[in-house]
Amino acid sequence: VQLVESGGGLVQAGGSLRLSCAASGDTSCITTMGWYRQAPGKERELVASITSGGNTNYAESVWGRVTISRDNTKNTVYLQMNSLKPEDTAVYYCNADFIPRPGLTSEYWGQGTQVPVSS
Repeated sequence: VQLVESGGGLVQAGGSLRLSCAASGDTSCITTMGWYRQAPGKERELVASITSGGNTNYAESVWGRVTISRDNTKNTVYLQMNSLKPEDTAVYYCNADFIPRPGLTSEYWGQGTQVPVSS
């Protein structure tokens, strides 16, 4: 499985951005997909995730400002971010859980996309 992110870039505080992550390869075994971020000097953290059935989970720090969605026909997950703050500045990574059969789980990561938010 390969994950390719796009949509990052410099944005002003208060602005919006939509990230996309396209999966390719053996996508039939992908279950939950998510977005993580890592700010300079900090650990990688979950931003939002979405199951194959559409159930979502958000970090408290982005609640109400971020929406995760996925198009299973395109094997793509999106992250719509609004009202961006300088503290949202980070490298954003796409993640996918891969379960080819029960009890066998692995995960894949994209290469990351930079999102600098200027004040």
